[in-house]
Amino acid sequence: MQKRLSKFRKYKILILIITALLAIEVTLRLLFGLGNPVLSQADTYTGYRFQPNQNLVRFGKRIQYNEYSQRSESINLKKTKGTLRILMVGDSVLNGGNPIDQKKIITEQLEAKLKASGQPTEILNASAGSWGIGNHFGYLKEFGIFDSDAVILQIGTHDLTQPTSTSERVGHDPNYPVHSLSAIQEALTRYVLPRLLGNVNLNPFSNQEIPQIYPAQENQQFHKNMEFFKAAVKLVREQKRPVYVLFTPNRYDLIPKPTTPPYKPEFMKVLKSLQVPLFDTYEAWSKLPTNVVETYFRDEVHLTEMGYEVAANLIFQQLCIQQKFQGCSLALPIPTR
Repeated sequence: MQKRLSKFRKYKILILIITALLAIEVTLRLLFGLGNPVLSQADTYTGYRFQPNQNLVRFGKRIQYNEYSQRSESINLKKTKGTLRILMVGDSVLNGGNPIDQKKIITEQLEAKLKASGQPTEILNASAGSWGIGNHFGYLKEFGIFDSDAVILQIGTHDLTQPTSTSERVGHDPNYPVHSLSAIQEALTRYVLPRLLGNVNLNPFSNQEIPQIYPAQENQQFHKNMEFFKAAVKLVREQKRPVYVLFTPNRYDLIPKPTTPPYKPEFMKVLKSLQVPLFDTYEAWSKLPTNVVETYFRDEVHLTEMGYEVAANLIFQQLCIQQKFQGCSLALPIPTR
């Protein structure tokens, strides 16, 4: 009799454990979107990119990737007549990552401003965490410019000396999964264990933008990146389309006080020689109070929703309101009498 009771207790404990695990699994999926991460794939040209056609919610934020691995809605290769299409290419600063909802990333905010002005618009977002300038060129080489009226390359302080990222981490690093997994497994491998081991990385893109390279290699890498940049500019101009640069600083370039970002003067000389127009958020933000600039960054590299909004405003003002681009003619303010 006692053996039967003991066996019954074991089964009861087992059932309770299974029930608890199922409850945790369901809770993690419903509340946080765990178990259904944004998936990556290796790629010959870009090193890696996000798998096409993903639409999910993570930590309450909607994330969508179209058929061309862009964090944008589905598009046709040939744009609709009368629509202004701008392709933006960049890294996780442009992408936004899990912490930023789809509607709050810079491309969506810029698109909303143009649409509100009466201009049918599509702003495409081709980006991935830790992409360097070589990866940007790889994407343009693989997919082209999608019949865009203009291309904007987002380049940050760290990008100037960052090596081109490869596919080595895809499928091996928890931040670059290639298939879905259990919510409990993802919580443990991606969040709980790194915290317990002292390697806190709650943001999939944090601490991955600035690679560890020796100072002696920086100059060589900068010149190599400028060759990639020149190749990207040439590719766009061969399509008879204008190309621009959005320069984004790191937080320490501006706080506690503005300091010229490393290699920025050299980069400005390259832009001038190629006659590439610049949207310079460093220059614009360096004139603002520190307590204001602090609201633009969520860490040392990435922007907050407010940061994306002011960056989108800068592009909108310079590209459209100041008439630097004919395609934005419908975005000009209506004169008042």
